[in-house]
Amino acid sequence: MNEPAAYRRELWSYVTGLVMAVILSVAAFGCVAWGDLPRSSRLWIVAACAVVQIVVHFRYFLHIDLSRSKRDDLQLILFSFLIVVLMVGGTLWILWNLHARMM
Repeated sequence: MNEPAAYRRELWSYVTGLVMAVILSVAAFGCVAWGDLPRSSRLWIVAACAVVQIVVHFRYFLHIDLSRSKRDDLQLILFSFLIVVLMVGGTLWILWNLHARMM
């Protein structure tokens, strides 16, 4: 009995997420295309749109929020992100150090 209501609610969640993602993408592309702002301001606006879009994707597409049942999934994603940042950061650090030694 409750299945159509749950389906409608989930579909509405996907549509809301899609609309928000498109708006954030258009805002970032528009900010860069117009070019009226200084370069550093454009960079900060694009970075802010990217962070908000990550949150939108987590919430509306991956269904990860701060509720108690979803915290394990969120911790797993954050830990994976930390490992990737450490690996990329360490690789860039080593490559920069090798570049500095070669010059």
